Amino acid sequence: MSSVLYDAQGPRAKRRNVLLTVIFLLAAAALVWWVYFSLADKGQLDWPLWKPFFTGPEAWSTYIWPGLQNTLKAAALAMIIALPLGAVLGIARLSDHRWVRVPASTVVEFFRAIPVLVLMIFGLALFAKYTDVSSDDRPLYAVVTGLVLYNASVLAEIVRAGILALPKGQGEAATAIGLRKGQVMRLILLPQAVTAMLPAIVSQLVVIVKDTALGGAVLTYPELLSAANTMSGYYGANVIASFTVVAVLFVAINFSLTTFASWLEVRLRRSRKSTGAVVAAEMIDDLETVGHIPLTEPDKDPKA
Repeated sequence: MSSVLYDAQGPRAKRRNVLLTVIFLLAAAALVWWVYFSLADKGQLDWPLWKPFFTGPEAWSTYIWPGLQNTLKAAALAMIIALPLGAVLGIARLSDHRWVRVPASTVVEFFRAIPVLVLMIFGLALFAKYTDVSSDDRPLYAVVTGLVLYNASVLAEIVRAGILALPKGQGEAATAIGLRKGQVMRLILLPQAVTAMLPAIVSQLVVIVKDTALGGAVLTYPELLSAANTMSGYYGANVIASFTVVAVLFVAINFSLTTFASWLEVRLRRSRKSTGAVVAAEMIDDLETVGHIPLTEPDKDPKA
């Protein structure tokens, strides 16, 4: 069956796709086999190397859990600050006033062009020189500052693109019924754009969670990756085992975030559909013709 997006596959195309799928699965299985036996030959899969993660709470209570808490703390603070800041900057870039649009565009383009690690390093230096923040808290402040400045700029572009993607008639119709610009943005455009922007926003939130590891690698912030590094160096745990556990935890966190976002997106779409749809006059005529049921009351004879 053909579609607007693609043509139906013929017999040769189906056979080719099946063949390519089989080849890919065989190549993936061969890669997994090679990795497994290479690790086994080096003794990296021996039980004593993985034992600390399964037999006692010391590895988890001393290293993994505190590092996970610090990762979630930095990511949560960055999300809470970056989301509204990015929305404000994105809306400001759409302003009709030049004195609002130009500074917002400058801020977005400037911080979006700088690597987030550089922003963290600058933040750490600024907090150390110009503030009274203690040395124990400076890495957290620097990590959150770098994540907020960079990701708020990226989120601003996501918000701006999502609003511009809406049909112009939405805003024009709202203006025609007397709504002010702020009301049009708050009541008409943003609610519709949120659903379209949600996948891109969630992708950026996942980036925030992963980029917290930069603070541990450079700024000595005791997040999850840094805790695994410390554990493998001082606790005697295997390096591959430690970083495998960390990778699994990051996958679980990001998968939970994307799952929640998918659920929220479906819920938002259902709530929009439940508000009802406008049926055109031609559709009403077609329904009357097919169902032989008048959907409107017949005009009454004024003489009756």
